[in-house]
Amino acid sequence: MPQFPLLETERLVLRQIKPEDSRDIFHYFSMDTVTKFYDVQSFTHVDQAEELIRRWNQRYENNQAIRWGITLRSESRVIGTCGYHGWMKHHYKAEIGYELAPEYWRQGYMTEAIQKIMEFGFNHLGLNRIEAFVEPENMASRKLLEKLGLNEEGTLKQHFYWRNQFVDTVIYALLKRDYQAR
Repeated sequence: MPQFPLLETERLVLRQIKPEDSRDIFHYFSMDTVTKFYDVQSFTHVDQAEELIRRWNQRYENNQAIRWGITLRSESRVIGTCGYHGWMKHHYKAEIGYELAPEYWRQGYMTEAIQKIMEFGFNHLGLNRIEAFVEPENMASRKLLEKLGLNEEGTLKQHFYWRNQFVDTVIYALLKRDYQAR
């Protein structure tokens, strides 16, 4: 992709994350309620957000992943991010990831954002399968994925190791044929 894709929905603009977004990202990544099910510790300094932005953009430049900043149409402040990582082009699949500042939870923003990136993934990235890995206790994320049409495929025991422990994950997925049939 030569130019970072700008995506728009009724209420949102999904755009490339810039270094000047570091304070917005630090704001919510410093909250334990946001990082509870995330594979990073809560941030303690804005430099951590700056490094995360660099990594996301570097992975995009290397054609390995894509992460959008979620902004409201009415303002340019980043309220969350979403995108694809674990992108296996030769298998036509990628994993979605996302997070949102708590003050915007339960307002349908993430549903709107993920619907748009799924459309982009199937129609422009050539994906055949979109996956998500979620800790079993993360009921809000599980409900979101089900609402979006992803199906639970099973639990992977001790699938990841973080925060000094092995963690189970529930795998969700949506195939292109099922997406198109909806």
